[in-house]
Amino acid sequence: MSHCRPYSGTFTGEAGPSGRIPPRSEIPQEYTWNLEAVFPSADEWEESFLLLGGEMERLGGYCGRLFESPETLLEFLKLEEAASERLGKLYAYAVMKSHEDTADAARQARADRAGTLLAAYGAALSFYRPEVLAAGQEKVNGAIEGCSALGKYRHHFDDLLRTAGHVLGLQEEEILARSGEIARTPENAFSLLTNADLTFPVILDEAGRETELSEERYYLLSRSKDRRVRKDAFEGLFTTYGKYRNTLAALYSGSVKSDLFYSRARKYPSALEASLHGDNISPSVYSMVVDTVNRNLDALHGYMALRKKALGLEELRMYDLNVPLADEPETRILYGKAVEMVTDGLAPLGAEYLDVLKKGFSSRWIDVFENQGKRKGAYSWGSYGTHPYMLLNYNGTLRDVFTIAHEAGHSLHTWFSHAGQPQVYADYTIFLAEVASTTNEALLLESLLEKAPKEEKIFLLNHYLDQVRTTVYRQTMFAEFERETHSLAEKGEALTAELLCALWKELNERYHGPEMVLDDALSVEWARIPHFYSAFYVYKYVTGFAAAGCLSSNILRGGEEERRRYIRFLSRGSSAYSLDILREAGVDMTSPVPLEQTLRSFREKTALLEELLEQGS
Repeated sequence: MSHCRPYSGTFTGEAGPSGRIPPRSEIPQEYTWNLEAVFPSADEWEESFLLLGGEMERLGGYCGRLFESPETLLEFLKLEEAASERLGKLYAYAVMKSHEDTADAARQARADRAGTLLAAYGAALSFYRPEVLAAGQEKVNGAIEGCSALGKYRHHFDDLLRTAGHVLGLQEEEILARSGEIARTPENAFSLLTNADLTFPVILDEAGRETELSEERYYLLSRSKDRRVRKDAFEGLFTTYGKYRNTLAALYSGSVKSDLFYSRARKYPSALEASLHGDNISPSVYSMVVDTVNRNLDALHGYMALRKKALGLEELRMYDLNVPLADEPETRILYGKAVEMVTDGLAPLGAEYLDVLKKGFSSRWIDVFENQGKRKGAYSWGSYGTHPYMLLNYNGTLRDVFTIAHEAGHSLHTWFSHAGQPQVYADYTIFLAEVASTTNEALLLESLLEKAPKEEKIFLLNHYLDQVRTTVYRQTMFAEFERETHSLAEKGEALTAELLCALWKELNERYHGPEMVLDDALSVEWARIPHFYSAFYVYKYVTGFAAAGCLSSNILRGGEEERRRYIRFLSRGSSAYSLDILREAGVDMTSPVPLEQTLRSFREKTALLEELLEQGS
């Protein structure tokens, strides 16, 4: 899910926003999504809600009976798919409807009911996995051989049975399930402490006005052209976290110990292997990411030197990394023009892709503009049996054009996946989730760079380089931190605030290189990263970015065969393991080659940006 800045004005047609934020009633219908295609009315949603209750009851009746006969198993799977499709529509409609106006109590209540229904559905089907695992491979194979219609579920069953060696007895599983709420305590406490209890100081903005610092405001302040503002925001934020470093270290240590507890209970060699097992990823892939990026740290050091020179600084500090080296073009891009830019940028994907893209733009798949009470940011969503939907808050900036391309990538991945797969494989994995969206951004970037005037080209190159810095280098640094902390804990080391701060400082010194002067306050930055409470997740941002860079390069250099392979990639859903799906598309993420290609592009674009900056000096 990506985020774009909302526009702060009323809709005035294609001239763009101005003045107050409009009520939804003032947004022309063609710029709103058509949720009536899912349920024509709230009454029909209610009728479907009641029908699902009956379907859940019937599904529960299969408990203990799944392997009475192959036909019984098939009956259950077909009923479950129909019920799951209904549930997906109920949940997606309710939540997206609530996002149209988050202040509407009736819509929020319906979304809450949908969430409760989702949990109840999971509980009603909780018998399925244990029953299949208890049956074992031989009985499952026998059922498939006895009923040819079960053949399409073979990968589904193989993937499920792959975990058999890490599933315990019924009583032990119940204990682990009940312990889940306790295990979430560190994350919940971290969220409450950092979102509700921490208070940050007041600083002065560029105009000398008092501004209360917050996590939400920090990013914008860190982009200020006034270095004093950036420094004050940096020190205000990190000094505050530093006051609570011992508490935050205890919370993070508790989260790591929870990871260790579950990995050991399920007989995994390490917490890392336990985390990667679900995607059938070897720890060697994780190590490849860290090792490859470490071999190419000199490229990041070179970009740090360029930043220091471009900003005219005697010393480069961490609070100098977000300030743009060029202003974003001020000319407002009309939404129609943005659609045209995205369509042109994605032309290398071919007619089949563009036909679906244009259908999405013209058939009300997208909720375009901000209105009073609308959810902020941007996302792509939908469910099996519906077309995808996109929520935007389009503001006419170049960044917003990239957001359209990004979310369109998610939406068309969903569309092709749903069209190409039965429901059991229709949803792609998290490992693949950012590949299509980032491929679209890469293609759009190359298209815009070809036509951009010099100042816009500088902005685009800066935008790309900072994407690599924050997505490839920074997330790999996060991944290395997680691997080291879990390894230390597995050896019996205590994760004290002193140890964590020292490790964080060492990583930042190594990654950012000799041009960076590190302030002591930065050492506590680990304490503000929420992703660390979902261990070993962030490396997927790196693999997704690298895979997308490889795919976009193949598409731009290739022809019909490369387009065909890409459409097939989009159509595969989860019908095979993620690494195999990428390999079919021409990307081997067990190899360092895709990541090395991304880092080579980073070097080339750093050199091009330096050349353009020198021309203007």
